[in-house]
Amino acid sequence: METVRPLNAAERTARARATGGQPITDFDQRIPYDAYVRTDVLHSLQRTVTDDPGEMSFLMITQVMELYFKLIAFELRGAQELLRADRVWEAISPLSRTALHLEGLNGSWRGLRWMTPADFNRFRDQLGEASGLQSGMYRQVEFLLGLKNPALLRPFKSRSAELRRAFDGPSVWDDAVAALARRGHDLPQELLVRDFSIEHEPHEAVERAWVEVYRDTSPGNDLRRLGEALTDVAEAFGEWRRQHVAAVRRSMGHKPGSGGSNGLAWLERSMARVVFPELWSARTHM
Repeated sequence: METVRPLNAAERTARARATGGQPITDFDQRIPYDAYVRTDVLHSLQRTVTDDPGEMSFLMITQVMELYFKLIAFELRGAQELLRADRVWEAISPLSRTALHLEGLNGSWRGLRWMTPADFNRFRDQLGEASGLQSGMYRQVEFLLGLKNPALLRPFKSRSAELRRAFDGPSVWDDAVAALARRGHDLPQELLVRDFSIEHEPHEAVERAWVEVYRDTSPGNDLRRLGEALTDVAEAFGEWRRQHVAAVRRSMGHKPGSGGSNGLAWLERSMARVVFPELWSARTHM
């Protein structure tokens, strides 16, 4: 892989003077932008299976979503590392970025609003059993957020050690609960040392802890800021699920899904599982 030669601020200033402020357009080798972004690889990945022009839109937006899933998983893992090191203030930054990335992800749905059932049917059969439910990167995001269902690991049993680690390990919510305990909040040991492959069950002790956190409105309360950053993530992720349901309803109604599910009904049931549950229930008592 070709690398991009680093430039410092002084070199950039000198180049701008030398060119009179005009962009450099002559390069002896590969264009640096292409070398950095790997545009040759990126733009070679769109391989449609039909001649229908709508399929290109469907495929590319799906690929954009996959890239966002990867970015969101990256940020969530970074937040986890900082929470485990009790660097709560620093963990807020990747969580805030996660919420913004989720906004970008959610905006992707707008590019599919043109798709009626007739539009989708023109190429849907050629997708075979391929389904968004089979996205390993999306499952990783769900597991990192604490939504764990062992049945959803089965398609990936021979593939992803990283996905398995996300499933078996603590979620972001587990790490936030552990941070509360380290700061002196009274939480039972069974919440802190447990089988993390089992989805977290809401607990009144966690709810009470967040109520106490929010009572302190001082600017230096990093746990309160953490709570708000987590709330932004959960809210944006909830919006992703809502828009997913809306897009399926618009493009295929109640038809069965390609991956074997009953489509819309399956998605609607999945929305009932709440991300960071005590952060929401605690608000009733604040």
